[in-house]
Amino acid sequence: MVTVTLPDGSERQVTRGTTVLDFAASIGAGLAKATLGARLNGDKEIVDLRSPLNADCSIEIVTTKSDAGLHVIRHSASHIMADAILRLWPDCKLAIGPSTDQGFYYDIDLEHRISDEDLRRIEAEMAKVIKEDTPFERHTVDRSESLDRFRKAGEIYKVELIEGFDPADELSVYRHGTTAFEDLCRGPHVPSTGHIKAFKLMKVAGSYWRGDEKRQVLQRIYGTAFPSKKELNLYLERLEEAKKRDHRKLGKELGLFMFHPSAPATPFFLPKGTVIYNQLQDFMRSKYLEYGYDEVITPQILDVELWKRSGHWDKYKENMFFTSFDKAEYGVKPMNCPTHALIFGSALKSFRDLPLRLADFGRLHRYERSGVTAGLTRVRSFCQDDAHIFCRNDQIGDEISAVIKMLNEVYETFGFTDFKIYLSTRPDVSVGSDEVWEEAERGLREALAANDIAFEVNEGDGAFYGPKIDFVVFDALQREWQLGTVQLDFNMPERFDLEYVNSEDTRSRPVMIHRAILGSLERFMGILIEHFGGNFPLWLAPVQVRVINISDAQKDYAREVVKKLEAHGVRVDTDFGNSRIGGKIRDARNARLPFIAVIGEREKENDSVAVQAHGGVDLGPSPVDDFCLMLQEKIAAREI
Repeated sequence: MVTVTLPDGSERQVTRGTTVLDFAASIGAGLAKATLGARLNGDKEIVDLRSPLNADCSIEIVTTKSDAGLHVIRHSASHIMADAILRLWPDCKLAIGPSTDQGFYYDIDLEHRISDEDLRRIEAEMAKVIKEDTPFERHTVDRSESLDRFRKAGEIYKVELIEGFDPADELSVYRHGTTAFEDLCRGPHVPSTGHIKAFKLMKVAGSYWRGDEKRQVLQRIYGTAFPSKKELNLYLERLEEAKKRDHRKLGKELGLFMFHPSAPATPFFLPKGTVIYNQLQDFMRSKYLEYGYDEVITPQILDVELWKRSGHWDKYKENMFFTSFDKAEYGVKPMNCPTHALIFGSALKSFRDLPLRLADFGRLHRYERSGVTAGLTRVRSFCQDDAHIFCRNDQIGDEISAVIKMLNEVYETFGFTDFKIYLSTRPDVSVGSDEVWEEAERGLREALAANDIAFEVNEGDGAFYGPKIDFVVFDALQREWQLGTVQLDFNMPERFDLEYVNSEDTRSRPVMIHRAILGSLERFMGILIEHFGGNFPLWLAPVQVRVINISDAQKDYAREVVKKLEAHGVRVDTDFGNSRIGGKIRDARNARLPFIAVIGEREKENDSVAVQAHGGVDLGPSPVDDFCLMLQEKIAAREI
């Protein structure tokens, strides 16, 4: 017998060799029906539902209702899609087909170019595979035999994958279908093809094998799958809404930003977009004042020796821009942290000077391949609401707590009230000793515990110099966006030999906390455009009020209204053209303006305006002075 511990701490005794599925069935038939696999002993990897329990372990059953279960469903759908493709085009060569946060894809090598019409053909063939309802069967296979079999089948990509695996690792394949489709795979999968209830193929795009621009160009077929048709339809509805909110589309329509081949993947902010950009910076500056930050300005081009000293040369060299002059090589700044270390080290500090909080809106440059750049959300030149806190060890908890408090206030201002928190641990490529990393990770765990914050561990996703806490928000369409980050760093102070005079009049090493809340302002602005659908809250809107007249007889009065609004700090534009009033109102609504002030003879006589708000909401007449004060109060409060 073996002892199996459930998430609630309870224990069950089962016969050695009992499968995950049988164990779930012993708890309840409903659980067994929903079971897709399990996590054992806290391992991130999911084991197949037919895996035996051969030793004492803790178990977390993965079901169709969990995010992990959704990945299993989608991975299974990718196998079914590959099977369908081979049935339609037997000469196709398969590369890889993983699940993703949005669905799944499969990279294929096929001379025939897949069209939208072909996607529908593949869907129909997938439906046949699903109707067959054949089991997904896992088989452990011999490495040399598998290599021989895949070579004979001409599956060059599978051969390359196997050759890249550690020979000591177990090799497995999954089979299903009446054609005995077989794919190299660790699993897990749903019990049978009939468990895929709702799927749709979305698009086809080009991709390089293994992301290498020098390798074969493949066709990548994207799809998605859900446990039910209801969930799929909801996703597709949100996808349509996302297309309407696409920040690249709205950015052009609203005149916010542009791109030009002269500066690839580098945005030009137009006057209206610049207003939003500056409002974001001003907002963060108000928070800096409240939370005791000092703003600094640092150089953009620095000697490469600095980047070698900081460790960025080894980690980020391929993503940096370089220039040479005076027989020396310089790197264009991809991040601010080394420059802040130089500022700290420029004069000896006392323990009484700490914490020192340095904020920097410096422009950063990172090389992103053209294939991954996307509007404002992935650019080559950007600015972060970046800051670094230098503190004593005994100040770590209070400083991280203050950052979390500030972060909550900032996100609430934009309507982001629901988010996930992840603790990201040491990556494979990192600097520093095991002891330093253990101390840093312990510091972050203690700070999260002190603030009673639930979090998930994201193994191996920390920065190369230290672990971090990442904050993921949900936008209006319930999409996830990673924004804020707090990173604890004992390594860079060591590399830059940073010291302060402690209370015993000897030297100590400070701790460096890396911190961003909005992250890249460019990316955050793209997220905001889509979150609000271009209908910005009053305080952020480039134009807050449009004043329009019904006829020429009200022009002079309308100009007086504009002057009063501007005197109260309101951003105003006008439409005094000869169009009909209905057309003027329609144009203002299409421009997504927070308020429209309509002026006719009645308003002129009563020193008032007729007010309409976002969405055509008629607020009725308002005295001009009252309207100005109302706007002024809402702007000051940064109301949503």
